Amino acid sequence: MPLQNRVMPTGEIIATPHRGMFTGNRGIIHDPATKTLLRKRWSTPAWLTCVCEFRGRRREVMAMRSWTELFFLDEATALAAGHRPCFYCRRDDANRFRAAWEKGNGTSGLRASEIDAVLHRERLDHGRKRLHPLPASVDTLPEGTMVQAGNTSFLMIQGSALPWSPAGYGEARQVPDGVMLLTPPSTLRALQAGYEVVLHPSANT
Repeated sequence: MPLQNRVMPTGEIIATPHRGMFTGNRGIIHDPATKTLLRKRWSTPAWLTCVCEFRGRRREVMAMRSWTELFFLDEATALAAGHRPCFYCRRDDANRFRAAWEKGNGTSGLRASEIDAVLHRERLDHGRKRLHPLPASVDTLPEGTMVQAGNTSFLMIQGSALPWSPAGYGEARQVPDGVMLLTPPSTLRALQAGYEVVLHPSANT
């Protein structure tokens, strides 16, 4: 029975056997005795995206009263849900993200906690995922942006929309009408400023 620890682009956490390319956390949100989630879905505004292996260390998932191991299909999924690269296990990526985030948002010299505060406002709306209007034509969105139409999340690549699933992306299709932006606007501006996301191999088939 898979644990409930897989994050969707909408930020929801589901149970699925598919693990994905990245792990990460939002603080402690599980009971180690039962390995089940608590009612809360975050305990810190620092929502991180981490590598699954770091310096040979391996953790038993949800086994301790420490951060709750979550998993993401790829980095585009994690960014859409409101996470950012970890400055500990992904320092180079985190520094690239901060530089692009600052460039895109017209700031400089920010601490990670200051970026987290902006992301926290942008990703939640009364405890639920905040959707944003598109800032420009959908065909101008940078690669790695995710949008939402109805109950389906889409990855944008070269003006086409790839439907998301826990196992990977489906075939490219025309962008549906009425899509809303899933990726937080400040993160979108980091993508526009040149931050390159790591995509699941199914995005390139």
